[in-house]
Amino acid sequence: MRPRLTVRARLTLLYTGLFLAGGVALVAITYGVVAGFPYAKADDTGKPGGSQELLTMCRDYQSSPDTKLRYKCEVAYQEGKAAGAKDQRQATLDNLLRSSLLALGGVTVFAAAAGWFVAGRVLRPVKQITAAARAASEHNLDARVALTGPRDELRELADTFDAMLARLQAAFASQGRFIADAGHELRTPLTVMRTAVDVVLAKPDPTREELRDMGREVQAAVAQTERLIAALLTLARNQGGLTVREPVDLATVAEDALDSAGTDGVRRHALLDPAATVGDPVLLERLVVNLLENAARYNVPDGELWVVTGADDRTASVTVANRGPVVPADQVAALFEPFHRLNGRTADGGLGLGLTIVASIAEMHAGAVTAHPRPDGGLTVRVTLPLG
Repeated sequence: MRPRLTVRARLTLLYTGLFLAGGVALVAITYGVVAGFPYAKADDTGKPGGSQELLTMCRDYQSSPDTKLRYKCEVAYQEGKAAGAKDQRQATLDNLLRSSLLALGGVTVFAAAAGWFVAGRVLRPVKQITAAARAASEHNLDARVALTGPRDELRELADTFDAMLARLQAAFASQGRFIADAGHELRTPLTVMRTAVDVVLAKPDPTREELRDMGREVQAAVAQTERLIAALLTLARNQGGLTVREPVDLATVAEDALDSAGTDGVRRHALLDPAATVGDPVLLERLVVNLLENAARYNVPDGELWVVTGADDRTASVTVANRGPVVPADQVAALFEPFHRLNGRTADGGLGLGLTIVASIAEMHAGAVTAHPRPDGGLTVRVTLPLG
């Protein structure tokens, strides 16, 4: 298997290759410019070009009456000067090229060493990120890069990686709490069923009425278990993202939810203006049903609830409010956590997943959920979704 070059080696080769290409181009341009200069002209001393003997001979014949001889001597003298200038020019160009190539070779070696050093410095944050990634695991997500220095692309990458680890750590912690809470919730109805069965079977001759009571208790526990499992499955499906996208009017959804939701024992008030959005009609109806059932369950005797739909320039919304016990402002956010109930686990008969499912469905539809306690008791929950 052929060994692979490291990123540092490849960067060094890239730096060196670019420097060498630039140096070769500079030498070629310099050589061409110097080579394009005109020949140097000699003065009357015969420099450069021509021999001293030829110069002396021509001067001796300058006083000669033979014009033809003087002309030939002058021509030979000029040719000698041109040949000498050409030789000297070529020698200069050869020396320039040789010196330039030697200098380029030396500086290229220095550039390669400098490139290796600089590449190592530049890639040092990447090594830190790699070390943090290797140290991270499902049970240890505390490792962070915590890169310092200038806010360049590598600093941004390290900060993004740290933020990702923080999100994963929070997600794993939340998942662990959710599993523990789900196990506790499932254990409750199973305990009720087992207790009811054990009590009846412990009697030597249980009566028909006792058996009926046991059956009713088991039936109620099974129904609660089924509702809990259905809610957990809804949350699990929501993790997969939105698969159905259809035009939906929240006013129509709320009208249907009012007919199907368990809101007996409370007075309902509806103001249903058109609120068009896009999403899964079944999930959006489940969202509104959960809001209505929560508003009915956590209400005062002979209480009231209000449901309002509408739209503005950017969002469609559905708002559900009720009259119920006073909700402390610092506990509102916790109501959206799984299995969290304001009055304990079993005081109200709910599962503690209603608002969790609402928040999950809203998030799937790129929406948001806000909740505010009412001054006279109760809660106002508003869901906003993008316009359809």
